[in-house]
Amino acid sequence: MAATAVRYLRSVGAPTSTTAAATATTTASTAPGPARAAAPPRPALRAVREDERAPLDPAAFRAVLGHFASGVTIVTAPAPAPASAPAPASMGAGAPAGFACQSFASLSLDPPLVTFMVARTSTTWPRIARAGVFCVNILGAHQEALCRAFAVSGADKFAGVTYAPAPVTGSPRLADVPAWIDCTIQAVHTGGDHLIVVGRVTALGTDPDAAQAGPLLFHRGSFGRFSA
Repeated sequence: MAATAVRYLRSVGAPTSTTAAATATTTASTAPGPARAAAPPRPALRAVREDERAPLDPAAFRAVLGHFASGVTIVTAPAPAPASAPAPASMGAGAPAGFACQSFASLSLDPPLVTFMVARTSTTWPRIARAGVFCVNILGAHQEALCRAFAVSGADKFAGVTYAPAPVTGSPRLADVPAWIDCTIQAVHTGGDHLIVVGRVTALGTDPDAAQAGPLLFHRGSFGRFSA
């Protein structure tokens, strides 16, 4: 189920256990054999060339798109297995991964698919990609502080946070969220300076008590609540 994420990691030159094992096997082999042509280098990922850019001011782009109100989620993945390389100490070695995500949406009913977008510079995404699974925690209006904590880079975001493993993937299902969606990574696409991650839904659920507070919303750079 993590094959798509592994292919992505290979495409950007990140080490994986599979590639490491293959390297060790090649190094250990001394038997002569026919010469093999070297594989061509992978093309560098890019967005657009300078001469292709639209005449848009980035600040104006953000300001206009900020008028689209959205819900807010925290996307999580389980801690790496003991045999895997530990996470950097600044992130909490062996800790789960997670980040606040505004760009989440449902994608397909049959098969059940969801999607989220993540910056290609994200330090959390490679850990989610290696896990091959994730859980989307849809935040309630009472969880603004939790969202802000997961929006900070480089800290142990799960310190003091209550969670339980999602039923299929084991990704952290945060306490008191109105809804959660447990997924495996199905596809990863490049979208300019972001990646478009598609997840296959394996389980999902709601907490009616937590949902009574309503959703946490984000609009024009500020958090807010829904009012009918």
